[in-house]
Amino acid sequence: MRLLNVEEAVKMIPDGAIVMIGGFLGVGSPNTLIDEIIKQKRSNLTIIANDTAFPDKGVGKIIVNKLAKKVIVSHIGTNPETQKQMIERFLEVELVPQGTLVEKIRAGGLGLGGILTPTGVGTIIAEGKQIMNIEGKDYMLELPLKADFAIIKAKRSDCNGNLVYSLTARNFNPIMATAASTVIAEVEEILPVGTISPDEVHTPGIFIDYIVKSR
Repeated sequence: MRLLNVEEAVKMIPDGAIVMIGGFLGVGSPNTLIDEIIKQKRSNLTIIANDTAFPDKGVGKIIVNKLAKKVIVSHIGTNPETQKQMIERFLEVELVPQGTLVEKIRAGGLGLGGILTPTGVGTIIAEGKQIMNIEGKDYMLELPLKADFAIIKAKRSDCNGNLVYSLTARNFNPIMATAASTVIAEVEEILPVGTISPDEVHTPGIFIDYIVKSR
């Protein structure tokens, strides 16, 4: 694990990358990293997130600045700009039920071949997907989600990258930390090794490649 400044961290993310971004309607989002992505104009991104937040918050700011070509999310209802770009066919939107989205990311992190879910069977979501009947019930195969980069937000980190999240920031951040080739954690406070009790650690440092201090 290395400590980087935000400029160095975002320079590693190329145009066209697949990026997971933690947060739920902006809560627990890595806003320092998001702002630097906008500043450096990293474009043509595929964003995997729970939602596209609001036009002035979290992932929504990336959408407003037209830096994403595709989003894989559970809803877009709070961001009119996402809807506008989708209707104009500037932005591709793949909607995934929230529980299924979490499980697809979990499957990517654990190296599983996919998950079986009854959610969406018999609907338009199931078109073109493999259906399996198990003990008389139909399930749909959903493939795992992985990313080139995950950018996540934590309250505290020690110098080994062990993370502690604040309250509901434990939404998509911990699971996304397992499912990307490179994980960049934005943290509010960096502490010496041994300061954080093992019982407090939410994400072990083994998953974290780089730490960035929040501004």
